[in-house]
Amino acid sequence: MGSVTSTAPGPLPDPHALRPRLPSPVQEIEDAPFARRGVRLLLKRDDLIHPDLPGNKWRKLAPNLRAAAAAGDRALLTFGGAYSNHLRATAAAGRLLGFTTIGVVRGDELADAPLNPSLARCAADGMRLYFLDRARYRRTGDPDVLATLHDRFGDFRVIPEGGSNSLAAQGCTELGRELRGVADTAAVACGTGGTLAGLAAGLGPGQRALGLPVLKGGRPHFLQETVEELQRAAFGGPRGDWRLDDRFHCGGYARRTPELDAFADTFEDRHGLPVERVYVAKLLYGLTTLAEEGAFAPGSTVAAVITGTPCTDAPGRGRARSAPGPRTAGGLSTASRPDRPPPLRAVRHGYEAPSR
Repeated sequence: MGSVTSTAPGPLPDPHALRPRLPSPVQEIEDAPFARRGVRLLLKRDDLIHPDLPGNKWRKLAPNLRAAAAAGDRALLTFGGAYSNHLRATAAAGRLLGFTTIGVVRGDELADAPLNPSLARCAADGMRLYFLDRARYRRTGDPDVLATLHDRFGDFRVIPEGGSNSLAAQGCTELGRELRGVADTAAVACGTGGTLAGLAAGLGPGQRALGLPVLKGGRPHFLQETVEELQRAAFGGPRGDWRLDDRFHCGGYARRTPELDAFADTFEDRHGLPVERVYVAKLLYGLTTLAEEGAFAPGSTVAAVITGTPCTDAPGRGRARSAPGPRTAGGLSTASRPDRPPPLRAVRHGYEAPSR
């Protein structure tokens, strides 16, 4: 596998050339657990910002993409798990804006397995996938690991796992500004902390940001320190009024309980809104529990940030899971998507889109 080069001869377009739907809509819904307590529930529909880069993925990626374009960086390398929404969004951004993209995937045991639909979509969008063993994946910030990746792929700009860095936090301040004067509490599900860091910074006086982690993190939750560090890096110090409530991760990232599934199914049926299971279901489940506990004052308004749409090809992200597509000797079948690039060819440590 040689170094990464880009064939795009001209300047890269600004992400806003993709015509994002901003500000994202706010939808009020009547929900009995909130109404009984005299609390209004709003849904901040960030899932409608862009079909390929929805929700906080747009808000976190756009400033990183602009910085990359301004610096003349043509290749982006980032990290994620086998069903990472962030990898999919980065791959889509590369296809739409002309960046070369490399995805470092957690778990080298996946290298010889069929690509799941999520990773297949990344590859179809032109992302080169590299599977890294879990021990080294935990050290991807170490200079020696990054040097190995540079030896393999050449020059690239690193975007961290989940897209959370100081630029991402700055990008998410716009989310808070869009909610100024709209809600007393603005709540978001948290994986890497970047959205919460920016949301809190963008809200106005008297408003509070609430983060509900979707993964276990100890006591205190590691995201407490992470968000503090992101705010220092992005804004020079603490910004806004925010807190975490880590009771609603349901056992860990992408883990589910019968109670969570029953809640999400009922919410979908009651409001006609498909509920993404890894983040959004836990957010709404947690907020409903808090409302029933009396955590929100009567007459107040809560805004839930809807950061993504259901992905039924991943476990824990919808009511049904579809099986991976059929494989061919050369890679993946392209029969279901006529607009896909040519079939993938296997390499020793993963999959690589063929040269064109």
